[in-house]
Amino acid sequence: MDERTFDRSGQHASVVGLGTWQLGADWGDVDDKEALAVLEAAAEAGVTFFDTADVYGDGRSEQTIAAFLGGRPDLHVLVATKMGRRVDQIPENYVLDNFRAWNDRSRRNLGVDRIDLVQLHCPPTPVYSTDEVFDALDTLVEEERIAAYGVSVETCAEALTAIARPNVASVQIILNPFRMKPLREVLPAAREAGVGIIARVPLASGLLSGKYTRDTVFPENDHRTYNRHGESFDVGETFSGVDYVTGVEAAAEFAALAPEGYTPAQLALRWIIDQPGVTTVIPGARSPEQARANAAAARLPELSGETLTAIRDLYDRRIKDQVESRW
Repeated sequence: MDERTFDRSGQHASVVGLGTWQLGADWGDVDDKEALAVLEAAAEAGVTFFDTADVYGDGRSEQTIAAFLGGRPDLHVLVATKMGRRVDQIPENYVLDNFRAWNDRSRRNLGVDRIDLVQLHCPPTPVYSTDEVFDALDTLVEEERIAAYGVSVETCAEALTAIARPNVASVQIILNPFRMKPLREVLPAAREAGVGIIARVPLASGLLSGKYTRDTVFPENDHRTYNRHGESFDVGETFSGVDYVTGVEAAAEFAALAPEGYTPAQLALRWIIDQPGVTTVIPGARSPEQARANAAAARLPELSGETLTAIRDLYDRRIKDQVESRW
């Protein structure tokens, strides 16, 4: 699989990575055996970038990655984790002492002395404008606790603030055919600055797979049930912030645009891969079959201008007004 570079850090990632939120919690139950099988399938398909967080299953996702990579010393995988969501979300918690404590825990979970990439996990907006926060992250690099750092953001404004920081290696942002606003300013600014873009929620929490209907019922421990209106965290993380009924209807239109040989999910992933400035896209997977199908999107042809125009038209008609003013 093709790899792209985080220019500021010199690190490389496969164009399709693997998001491992599903392997920790909040997407229904995935047992340890199945989680390891997903990691194995992704790696065998050429995935060299795993994204996790200390809060996914309260460390379970990190530990699962460690268990898998511990048994596969032949693999070279860039592992990115995130920190900050295990405490009250107030700017005062984003200080060096806490960073060291969070980093210690993640290094234990991952079984490493130095983490490849650590990202602030959608912190309060003022954090992005606080010099002391980035001084503290620089200290973690100097202490060789981490090789590089980035941020995960909710809004385009937060992304642009982070990109202006000289040592931010990556910005993780929601980008998919139902969330196009980052194309206007964020991706061009990142390209200019040499900041990598990690595209998350690429399938709009599964909507863009075309598998769901108005009557689909998700498990109680799935965020697509308990966070549908932002009850637990930013609603933009669930169905990309799109009203579920609207999303299902728009997803049916989207599925009809898939060229021959593409599944709807692969169409969404290929659309993201084709956007200038994207370094890697991180779909999740609950089964080896999903992991392999996601990775296969990297080998599909670039989309035609006609298909790209039709996807943009769908977004403008059905989705844009719901999401652009918020994120």
